[in-house]
Amino acid sequence: MAEGVPRRWRAQSRDALLAYFERALEARDGRAGAECLHELWLRGEMGLNIERGLARLWAATAGDVPDWLPMRHVEWLPTAYEVAARCRARRRGRSNLYLVLLDYHDAAGDPYGVYVGMTDYSPQQRFDQHKAGIRAAGSVLRRGLELLTGPVRHLQGIARGEAERIEAELAEALRAAGLRVQGGH
Repeated sequence: MAEGVPRRWRAQSRDALLAYFERALEARDGRAGAECLHELWLRGEMGLNIERGLARLWAATAGDVPDWLPMRHVEWLPTAYEVAARCRARRRGRSNLYLVLLDYHDAAGDPYGVYVGMTDYSPQQRFDQHKAGIRAAGSVLRRGLELLTGPVRHLQGIARGEAERIEAELAEALRAAGLRVQGGH
């Protein structure tokens, strides 16, 4: 499910994960804490518990939290992993797929949506361009909160033609899974 993101805690019980998480916080080990929290998230842990865990993790280890861990709870993140994992590139290249979490708290329905894009820049550079108004998609400029790098880590450094195909397929598959999707041209 979580292609490209460590799942070394997969076989552990919830109680064991919570204990490992506490030890990671004590040791100020952001990577281990992120992996524990991520595993709980993918198992469907309550959103309030994830939000509290994220706040504690950032407070204890802010400089050491990996970029693939989102900064806020998104209920459909496990679905995004499952859908993205079905997308495969056959050729390597310079293009990258990226997802941006969109804020829809001012609209009916799910408070979050996702933008699907592809770029020859790093996903972070492209997100920064969107937010600066450079060749920006309006949805990312106005509603973009953060990159969701975890689900598409395996779709980095692929051939442009593959990226174009996968961008459209991924957007359509996420829509079919019930997510509010922008982009995916």
